[in-house]
Amino acid sequence: MRIFSVFLIGLLLIGCKKKDPPKPPESAQLVFPQSNSECTTGVSLNETTSRVKFQWMAANYAETYELRVTNRKTNIAQTISTHGLSAELPLEKGVPFSWFVNARNSEVTQATASETWHFYNAGFETSHAPFPPEILSPKSAESVFKDINNEITLDWQGADLDNDIIGYDVHFSTENPPQTIVTTTSQNITGYKATVVTNTVYYWKIVAKDQEGNTADSGVFSFKAL
Repeated sequence: MRIFSVFLIGLLLIGCKKKDPPKPPESAQLVFPQSNSECTTGVSLNETTSRVKFQWMAANYAETYELRVTNRKTNIAQTISTHGLSAELPLEKGVPFSWFVNARNSEVTQATASETWHFYNAGFETSHAPFPPEILSPKSAESVFKDINNEITLDWQGADLDNDIIGYDVHFSTENPPQTIVTTTSQNITGYKATVVTNTVYYWKIVAKDQEGNTADSGVFSFKAL
């Protein structure tokens, strides 16, 4: 009888043990097309379009993956979901694209995004525009403390297949979109100290320029100065 009681108590303890909450998926590691590269492996479908294969590595706790590819010339995105670690999409030739992968599972509502990579889908062009500059800080909608000089540092990075970036226009304003160019930096300068006022929202973007007159826009980011 005593043995039975101990067994019963053990079952009750197991039944009452708190279940661990479901774990969200970790982020997937992107593989191909590589970041800041030209994709030359697409299968040509016609004069203007080729089919490109995207690949990534498995993410822990992920059941499905959502690939999102954006045409940076038109800002039109294509999305496809899969249980696998690759997917193919038809893309315009000679155009820059960005892509990332959302990892999902059925036990949680939130998806986990990978890094965002940029690439050119190969075409017949001999000169490439720069990739859109990547904003490093402040991130969009971030609140940032100014320094003792009432300044906040804007940081970004750029890339170009032709390696011929000549500089960057820094647009910075309290208006959206920011029209004012506060400075133009050289290709080696990817930071700018902006003077700010407390409790004010600022908008900024970076435009990269190359030797051929091509440009690329980062898109508008905002932050609040504290």
